[in-house]
Amino acid sequence: MNKRVHIVIYGDVHGVGFRFSAIKIARDWGLIGWTKNRADGTVEIVAEGPKEKLENLAIWAKKGPPLAKVEKIKVDWVSATGEFSGFDVE
Repeated sequence: MNKRVHIVIYGDVHGVGFRFSAIKIARDWGLIGWTKNRADGTVEIVAEGPKEKLENLAIWAKKGPPLAKVEKIKVDWVSATGEFSGFDVE
């Protein structure tokens, strides 16, 4: 059974390849959803798939790509909706 995770990443996370690293990882792991930079300087990820893979995505988001300086993340779990067909930048 698939789940959905909503992750918000705080810190120095814009302009460091965070979204594109998240896309590569999510696609490699067969996850669907999206990621985007938010106006407040955070990065947001919404992903659906097997819970174990989503948990691994959240663990990865705590560190991010090499140039990122993650201060904290917020993770919320909800039921999957099945509305996505791939993983992209929104």
